[in-house]
Amino acid sequence: MNRRQFIGTAAAATAAYTAAKTTLAQGANDKIVLALMGAHNRGAQLVERFGKLPNVEIAYICDVDERQLENGVKAVAKGGQKAKPQVTGDFRRALDDPNVDGLICAAPNHWHAAATIMACQAGKHVYVEKPCSHTAEEGELMIAAAKKSGTVVQVGMQRRSGALYQQMAEKVRGGAIGKVLLAKSYYHRNRPTLGHASPETPPEYLDFDMWQGPVAEQPYRSNILHYNWHQFWQWGNGELGNNGVHTIDICRWAMGVDFPSRVTAFGRKLRFDDDQETPDTLTVNYECGDANIQWEGISWSDPYLTGSQIGIELRGTEGTVTINDGGMTIYDERRRPVDRLKESRGDTEHLIDFAKCIQEGGVPQANLDEGHKSVMFCHLGNMAFRSGLDLEVDPTTGHLIGDSAAQKYWGCEYRSKWMPKV
Repeated sequence: MNRRQFIGTAAAATAAYTAAKTTLAQGANDKIVLALMGAHNRGAQLVERFGKLPNVEIAYICDVDERQLENGVKAVAKGGQKAKPQVTGDFRRALDDPNVDGLICAAPNHWHAAATIMACQAGKHVYVEKPCSHTAEEGELMIAAAKKSGTVVQVGMQRRSGALYQQMAEKVRGGAIGKVLLAKSYYHRNRPTLGHASPETPPEYLDFDMWQGPVAEQPYRSNILHYNWHQFWQWGNGELGNNGVHTIDICRWAMGVDFPSRVTAFGRKLRFDDDQETPDTLTVNYECGDANIQWEGISWSDPYLTGSQIGIELRGTEGTVTINDGGMTIYDERRRPVDRLKESRGDTEHLIDFAKCIQEGGVPQANLDEGHKSVMFCHLGNMAFRSGLDLEVDPTTGHLIGDSAAQKYWGCEYRSKWMPKV
């Protein structure tokens, strides 16, 4: 791609973004009123960015940790909203408010399904962070609830809305590298140890009972909150569900794959002697018809060859694509670069897409059906790892074939007072 082509591509992406933002400003007169569930880190980022969009108001900040409420309020103000949102420890208060149009669910993974289902049943739209579900069973329940309610549900897989990844998928589907036979993606990150912690009384500022929500109760330990829950099966999905879902989603999107037919996983904990339950080193191979998708996660060592923690390589019969959040390069069979592109990964565009679908109708870029298919790759990979089995999968449904011992990981035990019926 020469300089003129690059400028034209970037200009087209900017024009599309501006047009979408203008549509929001000139669309429905009523504001889109949203509530945030989970104000730590990602939740605060989301309300700041949502607050910058025309006709969007953040009316509630909901968090079971009293310390995070002010964090969310500050993020809303940073986004430019003058009106101070209400704060509450119980997000159901926001769902009961008829003025609220939608819920932003940035709570831990084990809350994603229950909160989304409850919001849909209350007639609210939902922006749910990735992975959209904590178990395979939950994804299907969420889809049923969303279809019954007719509300908009967008999954936080923001790369689907970025010009960089959209154009890559379009070029690959158009035959830029021939037939794709192998997709490889990775996430490398040097994370610290979780250490060891013993059960203790939860701090006064934390409603730990509600934090656990729908899943079976466990005692509080100081090394669970606010991020390390990702590394416990009770609440998280390991690095595969945490970050692998992003790149796996792009791979299967570009390749036109719904579900794999066979899944093999191998890995272990290599680095620390601590309480972490999920592997810190994991490789998963997915057979998808006559092509393979692979994912590698290392949680104790930073990347060195690429300099990027996250990345994708698609190898086809006539060339190869390499892409990360910094840009894309297409190579021909002789390893000569023939096309390049640099563009954003689509964070703001993703939020605009959600808001526009609420105002005008339509299906989001990362709708719940697509989010479920992508996270099923992660669930199946974790099920293969935990069971130690190669999994045979129905590529049309994502369900296990035969009487597999891995089936016990399809769902989990719930506390009925928090998990709604569908």
